[in-house]
Amino acid sequence: MKKIIVLAAFVLGFNFALGQEINSEREPLTQKGQMLIFWGWNRAMFSNSDIRFKGNGYDFTLKNVVAHDRPTELSYHNYFQPDRITIPQTNQRFAYFVKDNLAFMIGVDHMKYVMDQDQTVEFSGNIADPVYSAMVENGKVDLRDEKFLTFEHTDGLNYINFGLEKYKNIYNKEKFDIVWSYGAGFGPMFPKSNVKLFGNERSDRFHVAGFGLDGRTSVNFVFWKHVVARVEAKAGYINMFDIKTTLNNKPDKALQDFVFGQVNFGLGYTFNTRKL
Repeated sequence: MKKIIVLAAFVLGFNFALGQEINSEREPLTQKGQMLIFWGWNRAMFSNSDIRFKGNGYDFTLKNVVAHDRPTELSYHNYFQPDRITIPQTNQRFAYFVKDNLAFMIGVDHMKYVMDQDQTVEFSGNIADPVYSAMVENGKVDLRDEKFLTFEHTDGLNYINFGLEKYKNIYNKEKFDIVWSYGAGFGPMFPKSNVKLFGNERSDRFHVAGFGLDGRTSVNFVFWKHVVARVEAKAGYINMFDIKTTLNNKPDKALQDFVFGQVNFGLGYTFNTRKL
């Protein structure tokens, strides 16, 4: 249902846009009353982070944990088939120009965060279960043994962000423009975390886990005043203090914070809601 709603909203917005008219003498992406809808894909990078796990019989921290993103293999089936378009690492955005050159935007960054299994990390804290406490040797634990932990935000690391973006037209021709933008965003983290700790059944559900903030800049190539190809760089901070690690309502949770970087690219459509 979620995929159908997303696709329907995009199609309806696109069809509505076709009925609008932007004066060809005006610069795109710079006018009060304009709207921009955007769909794209991303690659993400994450700093190392300390992850603390708290629950009945344990309270410990894994230090300097390494993680990477998980891009989906490029194919028509994975990226453009309607029932699978939300599976890759995607970006969706809606922007409304509240004044000339300034837009308020709402976006969803669907990243994927995967803890590397092939690493040994420092351990501090305590585990009551002797089976798993015995896996800690000399203050370290080898994560290659998946019985101890698997830890991902792959459905995904969802950053719902609200912000402002400033736009400036730097090249203007009749059928082609280049527009530079920069801005910042803030909003809740709504991951579907896949966590399996101490051999328990995997936790896999959506949950508001914390917040994120970011700064971003982009170059937009606008064709025929409507079609937008965007390349964007983004960097920010994520703090998740309530990551669910069990399927039930126990107070078990994980906490982590880290810095992220993101490069995204995709296509959009811009149209005006006001008669010029």
